[in-house]
Amino acid sequence: MNTDRKYADELDQQDKLSDFRNEFYTPDNTIYLDGNSLGLLSKRAEQAIHDMTESWKQFAINGWTEGDHPWYYLSENLGALTAPLIGAKPEEVVVTGSATTNLHQLTASFYNPVGSRTKILADTLNFPSDIYALKSQLKLQGYDPDGHLIQIKSKDGNMLETQDIVKAMTDDVALIVLPGVLYRSGQVLDMKTLTHEAHKRGIPIGFDLCHSIGSVPHKLSEWDVDFAFWCTYKHLNAGPGSVAGLYVNQQHFGHKPGLAGWFSSSKEKQFDMEHTLTPAHDAGAYQIGTPHLLSAAPLLGSLKMFREAGIENIRQKSLQLTQYLMDLVETELLEYDFKIANPTTASERGGHVYIEHPDAARICKALKADGVIPDFRKPNGIRLAPVALYNTFTDVWETIRILKTIMDEERFKHYENERGIIA
Repeated sequence: MNTDRKYADELDQQDKLSDFRNEFYTPDNTIYLDGNSLGLLSKRAEQAIHDMTESWKQFAINGWTEGDHPWYYLSENLGALTAPLIGAKPEEVVVTGSATTNLHQLTASFYNPVGSRTKILADTLNFPSDIYALKSQLKLQGYDPDGHLIQIKSKDGNMLETQDIVKAMTDDVALIVLPGVLYRSGQVLDMKTLTHEAHKRGIPIGFDLCHSIGSVPHKLSEWDVDFAFWCTYKHLNAGPGSVAGLYVNQQHFGHKPGLAGWFSSSKEKQFDMEHTLTPAHDAGAYQIGTPHLLSAAPLLGSLKMFREAGIENIRQKSLQLTQYLMDLVETELLEYDFKIANPTTASERGGHVYIEHPDAARICKALKADGVIPDFRKPNGIRLAPVALYNTFTDVWETIRILKTIMDEERFKHYENERGIIA
């Protein structure tokens, strides 16, 4: 393993995505490795927000149908820009709501308990918000979550095994909701196999793509996934609270959504103001309320960068960055009791590296004090996300150098080993 700074510089010189770094506002004297929590602001996203407020200023209510990006069709048009990232048809994707709101919508639409088939299958490693939503939906249907939410357990606390998930697909399961990438360890689940096995048993299945969209390619339509949902403020770099998205396989078009609202309507019928819903004949039917235009606008700039860069190129660089990071950890840091806890196989690794250490919380504080922004996950995990569009191999090299100095000089002992309010 070449641990010289010169080698990192050479990798950066070979990077065909390097120009995209200039598109982003990178904090001064900081190595930002938390893009899997909140992506950086790009100049194009900033311009898109300005353009949206200008359209409001110029057109007022006529902005719904006039201007470069008429508001009435914005959610669907952004969905079409998103579709290549997840391997979907344009009409199967719409930008709307928040990730959790969309999960509520999709669960209400796809969870149809009949007879003894009443349970929802999830896992113990999923992001808590998903579990809260699934429990809420069970309660609304009159079921006790303690008995009707099945959560697949992990053998090591970090990863799931495909065969364990398949084994849990029993005759009493009415719906399956799983993450595409586990938010803590970064494990990529085998969505193709899991979908095939679920459908063999007549069970609809959906995936949370919050930690995979924008960093990992998908083929949702080819795999025949029933539905998916995601946020847009992580790898998609659309900003805090930006509008989320959802996917619904075209085989389900024409069905009424579980949670209907004005924007569930067919565009041609919406302003007829009828009290009987005529749902849109595409993923737009799963919208509920009026689009949050100012919070969707950044995606106009961000998604165009993804179209130019190409998700396959992004994935290739991401894997190179995370492999380089893991190699340096193994070469430089194992003597300090660090343990790599994410999958090391490329096909199973998402867009970040997850390392464990007993002093993880205060090591993260020491890193921040030295200009590196990581992410702590309780009880003892550090997530490091070198993002393909704006991080460099030199960022990775510098991070390991700083971390090694922190350990050598025991700087982490200046801090309490407890997380802050926001980890």
